[in-house]
Amino acid sequence: MSILKLIRTGNENQDFRQLVEMLNAELAIIDGDDHAFYNQYNGLQDIKHVVMAYQGDTPVGCGTIKHYDTAKVEIKRMYTIKTQRAQGIASRLIVELENWAEELGYQSLILETGKRQEDAVALYTKAGYKKIDNYGPYIGVDNSVCFYKPIHDH
Repeated sequence: MSILKLIRTGNENQDFRQLVEMLNAELAIIDGDDHAFYNQYNGLQDIKHVVMAYQGDTPVGCGTIKHYDTAKVEIKRMYTIKTQRAQGIASRLIVELENWAEELGYQSLILETGKRQEDAVALYTKAGYKKIDNYGPYIGVDNSVCFYKPIHDH
């Protein structure tokens, strides 16, 4: 097993784009009829800050932060390939995203995930994120659960 390597990159990274295609395919199954609604908020054009995880030369995970407002960034497009899950990769990605957000001058992070994505809910809770009222496009969406974490907590 090679050492996990984290790399900061941008949305043009081809490995990132490949993982996003895998993520979208998985979410289409999990979200079912809701997929089109969620997918409209998952475009890559506004994502400038991508963290990729590699085992050797193999991309195994990704996560991004996206500007939300002057104080907050939103975690988006978190994904670990199925064969590499439950090994702490996503937790490492979150820490790197939090560090990057802090370096960029943000005060907190927010995110939305689906209630049916139990692994994601558990991951964010373990990482110190607190459930908040749904924000923005997720207000009133029953399947969404939103989280918040101030940067000074990590």
